[in-house]
Amino acid sequence: MNQKHLHIAIAAAVKAGEAIMEIYESPQAEWQVEQKSDHSPLTLADRRSHEVIAAALEDTGIPVLSEEGRHMPYEERRQWDTLWVVDPLDGTKEFIKRNGEFTVNIALVRNGEPVAGIIFVPVSRVLYCGVVGESAFRAVIPSGCADVAEVEKEEIHAGKLAKTTVVASRSHMNADTEAFIEALRAEGNAEIEVVSAGSSLKFCLVAEGKADYYPRYAPTMEWDTAAGHAICLAAGASVAQPDGAPLRYNRQDLLNPYFLVKACR
Repeated sequence: MNQKHLHIAIAAAVKAGEAIMEIYESPQAEWQVEQKSDHSPLTLADRRSHEVIAAALEDTGIPVLSEEGRHMPYEERRQWDTLWVVDPLDGTKEFIKRNGEFTVNIALVRNGEPVAGIIFVPVSRVLYCGVVGESAFRAVIPSGCADVAEVEKEEIHAGKLAKTTVVASRSHMNADTEAFIEALRAEGNAEIEVVSAGSSLKFCLVAEGKADYYPRYAPTMEWDTAAGHAICLAAGASVAQPDGAPLRYNRQDLLNPYFLVKACR
């Protein structure tokens, strides 16, 4: 992983998060909430964050696939062996609810596989970063930090908890997820704790050893998962479809299949 590119992406995520917070914290800000074609919300904060990230990543010379950017035809995208996959504001519903559980997601994908991921939580200023095959870390970015590279980092690892813990979507809990939890009980996991979280924070909970499973039986797009996928792999967790096949990226259809994130056993 090119360290210069990683530092550019980390700085872009933090700067984008700060742009989001300017809107989130301003009582005068007009959020300009719209409905996209899939009925998901879009706000001024989504657009501002995208602009910040797109401008920063342009310096890397690597193409960008962003939720809020122009989606190039697959015939062109399929030529990209390396690309950034970006969600400028993951958890727009949580942003609108003002519960703080929204993130900025930036991932580097090579030959369909996530190789690095960055997730920044604007409200808490917590940053998660992982490079597959190397390590993953968590850090709190001080306000006004001039050089993120010098911030103290805590290495994180996925691992089995004493009490089986399942993290589920705050906005997408459904019967399939409940059936997964019941199947765990049937396997002898008598005590199961279910934790709810918004956006890509669910990946982060598994990556830092605070949850054992994150089952996703609801629609997600590639930009929703690429960064969290990379961080979890770097931290020692697995991310796979129910049949064990890996999630792939930069596909013709950007809608993900269902998947399960599982900590080390």
